[in-house]
This record gives sequence, C-alpha cells and structure tokens, in this order.
Amino acid sequence: MSGAIYHALSQKEAKELDVQHPGAQRAEAFVRAFLKRSTPRLSQQAREDQLQRKAVVLEYFARRPPKEKRKRCRGLSARQRRGLRLFDVKPEQQRYNLFLPLHELWKQYIRDLCGGLKPDTQPQVIQAKLLKADLHGAVISVTKSKCPSYVGVTGILLQETKHVFKIITKEDRLKVIPKLNCVFAVETDGFVSYIYGSKFQLRSSERSAKKFKAKGAIDL
Repeated sequence: MSGAIYHALSQKEAKELDVQHPGAQRAEAFVRAFLKRSTPRLSQQAREDQLQRKAVVLEYFARRPPKEKRKRCRGLSARQRRGLRLFDVKPEQQRYNLFLPLHELWKQYIRDLCGGLKPDTQPQVIQAKLLKADLHGAVISVTKSKCPSYVGVTGILLQETKHVFKIITKEDRLKVIPKLNCVFAVETDGFVSYIYGSKFQLRSSERSAKKFKAKGAIDL
C-alpha cells in the first residue's frame, strides 16, 4: 500500500517531469537539514527518537511586525501655562456684576450638596461639606489676618490655587489674598462657616480626598 502511495522517481520519470533526480546522500542531507531547521528545540537524538515513534509537527515561526510606539500627548507644564497667561483675568472682564450668575450657580450647588439648607440643619454638617466643596463662585470675606489691609475684603471667588484666593470685589477690583495667616468667612443662606487659610493650603482637587480633623482653637 505504501509503495502505491509513494515511491522514488526513476530517472525516466524525473526526465519526463523535468525534475532533477537527487542522489541518496543529497536527499538524506536535505531532509536532515530541513528537520533541524523546522524543530530547533530538539536535539538530534530526540528528533530521531520521535521520528521512529510518532509524527513530528513542524514549527512555523511567523515574523511579528514591530510594535509602533504611541506618542503620548503631554499637557502643558505649570511654567508654560504661566507663560501663556491662560488663567489671567483680563482687565475688561474684571467686573463684579459679570460673575453674579456664577455665584447663583454656586449657591444652588451648595444647596444640592447639603441636601437643602434647612433651619434645623447641623452647622457641623455644612462645615464638613464646605471643606471639600468647590468654592469657585462663593462670596468670601477676610475676617482675620496678620496683614490689616486684608481684613474686610469681600468678593466672589474667581480662582483658587494652593496658596492664594483670587476674588473680585464690588468695586470691580481683583484681589489676590494669601491663605496663610488669614481666616475667611463663607456665608450661605444664613449659615456662616469659617476657613483657616493656614490649614487650607491645598488645591481644590486635593481637598475632596483630604480628611480634616476638628480642632478646638487654631492660631493664625
């Protein structure tokens, strides 16, 4: 049966098919080289043992295309943002009435955050919510400060950084108030909360995860 399926080509058949008739040694050398290249993980002895007992699955190594490195889009650094003056309020926009709608939005935001500011609401609950809330749009006042010129300044908070508050007063003046050594008051529907700036030197995004501890007295 095996002879019917496969037999070596005779010289006459090789000539008719225009196939070069290899010699026995050349054919054996080709087969050995082919098996060695196709099964690189096997030794010669292991390869011969497997050929005698079972079929060998020839391996195929496909070339993987090189991975393209994706370039990550990096944002502007803090120095670049300052150089471009992206967060500066233009003089023609420094008007108190222009930011009154922002203050109305902030009051509604605080009401929703506190679940409605009712007369029987505990002040401690409102204080805890305000410490982690976004204060942009709130009306804040400086009640105490080591610098007397800051005391009494009141306005709508436009920008908050780690160390300063930028507020617009009713006189259409932009004031930059440092948090350090200042106490601020925030009034919402009759509730007044006090913020000690020396313990509040965080960015607004960092305050949401900050755990504030209640303290009896805090010095400026």
